[in-house]
Amino acid sequence: MNITTTLLIIGGGPGGYVAAIRAGQLGIKTILVEAGQLGGTCLNIGCIPSKALIHAAEEFEKAGHYAGDSPLGIKAAAPTMDITRTVGWKDGIVKRLTGGVGALLKKNDVQVINGFARILDGKTVEVKTASGELQRVHCEHLLLAAGSEAVELPFMPFGGKVVSSTEALSPVAVPQKLVVVGAGYIGLELGTAYRKLGAEVTVVEAFDRLLPAYDAELTKPVGAALKRLGIDVRLGSKVLGLNAAGDGVRVQGADGVETVLAADNVLVAVGRRPRTAGWGLESLQLDMNGRAVKIDDQCRTSMRNIWAIGDIAGEPMLAHRAMAQGEMVAEIISGKRRHFTPAAMPAVCFTDPEVVVVGMSPAEAQAAGLDVISANFPFAANGRAMTIESTDGFVRVVARRDNHLILGWQAVGRGVSELSTAFSHSIELGARLEDVAGTIHAHPTLGEAVQEAALRALGHALHI
Repeated sequence: MNITTTLLIIGGGPGGYVAAIRAGQLGIKTILVEAGQLGGTCLNIGCIPSKALIHAAEEFEKAGHYAGDSPLGIKAAAPTMDITRTVGWKDGIVKRLTGGVGALLKKNDVQVINGFARILDGKTVEVKTASGELQRVHCEHLLLAAGSEAVELPFMPFGGKVVSSTEALSPVAVPQKLVVVGAGYIGLELGTAYRKLGAEVTVVEAFDRLLPAYDAELTKPVGAALKRLGIDVRLGSKVLGLNAAGDGVRVQGADGVETVLAADNVLVAVGRRPRTAGWGLESLQLDMNGRAVKIDDQCRTSMRNIWAIGDIAGEPMLAHRAMAQGEMVAEIISGKRRHFTPAAMPAVCFTDPEVVVVGMSPAEAQAAGLDVISANFPFAANGRAMTIESTDGFVRVVARRDNHLILGWQAVGRGVSELSTAFSHSIELGARLEDVAGTIHAHPTLGEAVQEAALRALGHALHI
């Protein structure tokens, strides 16, 4: 069967489905091809289910806390957990969200083909549907939104006891002993959740610090929290593979000594890579940036009318980046003038405590040759933080010294992910320290720490 369309999108993740919805709104004839479930990694096996599991783990730990000696005066029986029911609840959230995506696509007249796409040339894609039927789609514009996949260790491939985040998000049972390879955000988010669910967790990281993409000041409260939870962290250590019996992980420490860590499961979380192999992409001979497709500030590739968005176009691999790019590409195809030049893009690590980074850190600003002011406001001096029993962490602002233009925000603490919108707004709108300091913030809220950080940078914080 041959089909013709204006826009063909390969991949129904956050980038692909948002591009399709916006294209439909703009009257562009659009076909979306997705091999799995709509929503991609984020909705099905990433952002959403991981936050659901993290929430369940936090509530379980909280219940256990109240079974002990709580300063709040609350007494409760020791909790138990039915992990099968927990996974079912998580799957229900995923089903509602992916079903909603499907309804939105239908509402905007987007044709969805469930099948595996293979590129034949820049205008033609062959799709093998779930029923085995072959369909050939001809298009004027081709949008690549195939996402990314977990990086596998060649000496310890996925299978059996060795799992990726996908399997870790749908446990049949909580392992007694879990070894997590990689102390990036995925490893620490899931490692922390499993510890709260009752597993003994060891995290192994080749670098000499946690969350290597973040500065040490931000990660210090996270490290302290891991220690309080009883998570064993092995920094500067190299994983060598499973032992001969297959019940442990061989690890070489910073001192060169090899030990074996007992493990019922091993979660490998050493990163993700663009999904560029196995579907004919190489036939286009596009310019590449390493394993990623090279794009310009309109998400154009090196071939006319072929676009790429999201993880397939490399770092930062963030769902909200893909969404913004997808919306923009649809508008450019419709004739609008757009460029992808955000002043700020938030990154959130949903550990306990959470970490948020938006814009430049002090070190990044200095490396760029900028003279900056940097100031922290600790949550220990914030009334709302005290009332929710979470005074670890702080908010930090970075601004130019000469005109006080805000260049970056960072925060670590419980619930700070919700501050990311305020951070992004201030940078995108070109706010200065005086703008934030002079804005009345609601009391008592964690957001007051944002105002106080700006006040402190100006030399007159009120509550410290």
